[in-house]
Amino acid sequence: MSELTLTVMRLGFLAVLWLFVIVAVQVIRSDLFGTRVTQRGSRRDAARQQPAARQAAPPQQRQQAAAPNGGGRQRRGAPTKLVVSEGTLTGTTVALQGQTITLGRAHDSTIVLDDDYASSRHARIYPDRDGQWIVEDLGSTNGTYLDRNRLTTPTPIPLGAPIRIGKTVIELRK
Repeated sequence: MSELTLTVMRLGFLAVLWLFVIVAVQVIRSDLFGTRVTQRGSRRDAARQQPAARQAAPPQQRQQAAAPNGGGRQRRGAPTKLVVSEGTLTGTTVALQGQTITLGRAHDSTIVLDDDYASSRHARIYPDRDGQWIVEDLGSTNGTYLDRNRLTTPTPIPLGAPIRIGKTVIELRK
């Protein structure tokens, strides 16, 4: 082999070795300091933008936007918010507007859990066609509990029943 080939191979090996070291340091750093939780835009900003979008839409689409569950009116006694009652996010409230709520450590989750016992994609809460809310474990390692029972299938959530994910407890409320 020529001297040039050996030099290029040595430099390539050195670059791969440094790349490995950098990746290893980043993994160790994220394990020591945890994941970075990014701040999201406030709900007021979204509420300000939404009326303008409704005015621009045709009347039929405005009705659909006003009723996300497709029914027009919400059931009497139906929950309107999801409240974190225990854990690092105690007091956090998410308005239930017919959208799926994801829970986990991933930065794109609706509720980002900074909890060692939560998976990155831990669970989701979504409405069914009858307007009832369902909780589903997404194959998490430590499980999702509804009233001290570990979930194995998607389960309807009674109003005020605690949903436990690690050290975090979440409830549906009016």
